[in-house]
Amino acid sequence: MRRPDMRCGPALRTCAADPTAAHRRTNLEQEKHVMLPGLSDTDGAAVDRVGALLHTPGRLGVAFSGGVDSSVLLALAVRALGADRVIAVLGVSPSLAADEHTAALRVAATIGARVVEVETREGDLPAYRANGPDRCFHCKNELFARISAEVVRAHGLTAVAYGENADDVVRVDRPGAEAAVRHRVLRPLADAGLDKAAVRRIAAALGLPCADKPAAPCLASRIPHFSEVTPDKLGQVEAAERGLRGLGFSDCRVRHHGDVARIEVPVAEIAALAGDLREAALAVVRDAGFPMVAVDLAGQQSGAFTLSLIGVRHG
Repeated sequence: MRRPDMRCGPALRTCAADPTAAHRRTNLEQEKHVMLPGLSDTDGAAVDRVGALLHTPGRLGVAFSGGVDSSVLLALAVRALGADRVIAVLGVSPSLAADEHTAALRVAATIGARVVEVETREGDLPAYRANGPDRCFHCKNELFARISAEVVRAHGLTAVAYGENADDVVRVDRPGAEAAVRHRVLRPLADAGLDKAAVRRIAAALGLPCADKPAAPCLASRIPHFSEVTPDKLGQVEAAERGLRGLGFSDCRVRHHGDVARIEVPVAEIAALAGDLREAALAVVRDAGFPMVAVDLAGQQSGAFTLSLIGVRHG
């Protein structure tokens, strides 16, 4: 998979953004003691709680994906501790789309945070490839194990945190949370009571470019459980979704059913997918290696495969 050009060290890849972007970034550290504009008293108090939770570590690593949760956590960590005491740790593997990789680096540059990339090898794990409902546990466990083995000592970290929010805590389809518990990874957003809506409001107040970014789970989530996860399948999904986004869809999932691609888009965009954009959508998905293409009339749903296995209805 082609990755964006970066200035990286030879071992653990510590990446710096384009220097022109660094000049444009928001210096969140300077705002450390300033109330964020546009926040309610409730959200402001929650930000203060996160800051209080983050003051204990001497040096913090944030498991970072570029999504809104981990980006807000990273920004608040830089704000509370200073950029010299925080690093963003980005796991890189075939399950991370190249577009998501690029976007994550852009968000980190906006925040002013240093990024350390670690190559994760969940694809080498039979339990991950088997793709049971616990797949996310094996993926997150691999990430946190790599951070513990390769990053904590190298960068003198005293704690690691990740962006679980208060809504995530009550979801029944997040086995990756168990990996965080086993590795004693902190969850400051959840512990401060921040749900997804509050996280997005804070992201907007911080001026983060991902404030309105749709959720972007890893590419492996598009493969039905008990169907093996392979680099080829991940590449097909990535190519098909990139093509659909290029046609203007605000969000999409391409579920991999062998020769069949099942497309999910927001319900309001199904008419365009089946109408004016039908031929173009067929072309980009077939070019990605799917001979047959279907549209899910239920629209897009997060966790569609896992939820169906545990009895939660899709749609």
